Amino acid sequence: MRTADFDYHLPRDMIAQRPAEPREAARLLEVRRDAFVDRTIRDLPSPLRPGDLLVFNDTKVIPTRLFGRRGGSPARDGAAERSGAKIEATLHRSLGHGIWRALAKPGRRLRLGDVVEFDGGLSATVVERLDTGEITLAFDGSEASLYAALERTGSMPLPPYIKRDAADPRDREDYQTVFARHPGAIAAPTAGLHFTENLLAALHARGIERRGVTLHVGTGTFLSVTTEDPRDHRMHAEQGEITGETARAVNETREAGGRIVAVGTTSLRLLESACNDTGWVGEFRGEIDLFITPGYRFRVVDLLLTNFHLPRSTLLMLVSAFAGMERIRAAYAHAKRTGYRFYSYGDACLLHRET
Repeated sequence: MRTADFDYHLPRDMIAQRPAEPREAARLLEVRRDAFVDRTIRDLPSPLRPGDLLVFNDTKVIPTRLFGRRGGSPARDGAAERSGAKIEATLHRSLGHGIWRALAKPGRRLRLGDVVEFDGGLSATVVERLDTGEITLAFDGSEASLYAALERTGSMPLPPYIKRDAADPRDREDYQTVFARHPGAIAAPTAGLHFTENLLAALHARGIERRGVTLHVGTGTFLSVTTEDPRDHRMHAEQGEITGETARAVNETREAGGRIVAVGTTSLRLLESACNDTGWVGEFRGEIDLFITPGYRFRVVDLLLTNFHLPRSTLLMLVSAFAGMERIRAAYAHAKRTGYRFYSYGDACLLHRET
């Protein structure tokens, strides 16, 4: 198995730039073990059964994309550096006490000790530069005041393949799921973007229950694998939680013969990280860095609702492990041929687990 095995070409015009309206109007490709079925998201109750359990990710995306200018800088080579350079920063991991890891553009303009004045009155000092190209920013004020300022002035940290000339207020709603409860993610659990209150009511009427887990999605989930051998890739850790109530619901559903339907790869990875060899799920709180590739034995999840993923990504490797590499290749070819929309704002597929 090589990373190149998970490569494919996608025409740029198949990358969705806006979600479907309404959300449940998005297309849904059901990938059965013996057939493909073209549906829409509003059809989701049909392939599911009474007694199945939906497990969704209730993390909430923080608007951590900031725009500003470099302010005062320490003197270099005997002369003060000129200030005023435009800076864009995306905060992606809180280290506590107002200190955040961030991706900055253009990062080469920032040095230790530089102060960046962001729109909305936020100010931060560069306190670390990492070999990965990331920087660490220390913000003035408390963590609570920073979160409040981000909600007021920050922009949604959209993936780079969603092109925007400027911050777009629509994305504050579009890039947030109906389940969003606990702030902490810097990327949306995109399978959840398809749900509406009407769809949830239809699922409940069919006898399909739902429970939430929390996994604060980080940038590492979506990064392409750059190593030739996937086993040399290292996943970034993400913070997750499964309550005792959700764990009991999962275990009781399985004991009763119902199926566990993970809404998104984040929910799946958290469930599979918190179970024992028999598939019994326990209450959990901590970091996970589970990297699933073909050959992995799934112990909890029976069906997976997910979007179409980038080539050479850990997520494409995960779905290939879940439904089978050849089946996923064929499903993606079918989706391209029949005009499905790809990636975060795109259409979805419902995958049956390969036995």
